[in-house]
Amino acid sequence: MSSEYAKQLGAKLRAIRTQQGLSLHGVEEKSQGRWKAVVVGSYERGDRAVTVQRLAELADFYGVPVQELLPGTTPGGAAEPPPKLVLDLERLAHVPAEKAGPLQRYAATIQSQRGDYNGKVLSIRQDDLRTLAVIYDQSPSVLTEQLISWGVLDADARRAVAHEDN
Repeated sequence: MSSEYAKQLGAKLRAIRTQQGLSLHGVEEKSQGRWKAVVVGSYERGDRAVTVQRLAELADFYGVPVQELLPGTTPGGAAEPPPKLVLDLERLAHVPAEKAGPLQRYAATIQSQRGDYNGKVLSIRQDDLRTLAVIYDQSPSVLTEQLISWGVLDADARRAVAHEDN
């Protein structure tokens, strides 16, 4: 494997990990030690070659198809993740339940699945925003504006939605 290819593969691995809100240590914890932080980090830097078998296992761990990890499989070969969508859970608690009930339940479900109960912020994916848009019977961009007006999303979320529309 050429060093350039290894670095591109590593960038894809890092992008997927960060999109999922995981640190290298978080990967080790979530995998119960199966994936050592130092090993995943060396794959991401391109310092260590990853076998096809291990790449398939890592893709399975991240819950993505293997081809998502291979360089050159996204338009322009970009591996940079879209801007993060971060819900302000403290502000969400102050939005009337008749407006924010579905979002509050959805956020609570994500927190439960992740075991993440910090209660302050919660990162969500583009897919989560699309799902919430269906629940609210709005387009993702209209829902984003609504969430910004509630103070639940930062105005930077507009860039994430614009990134999605491109």
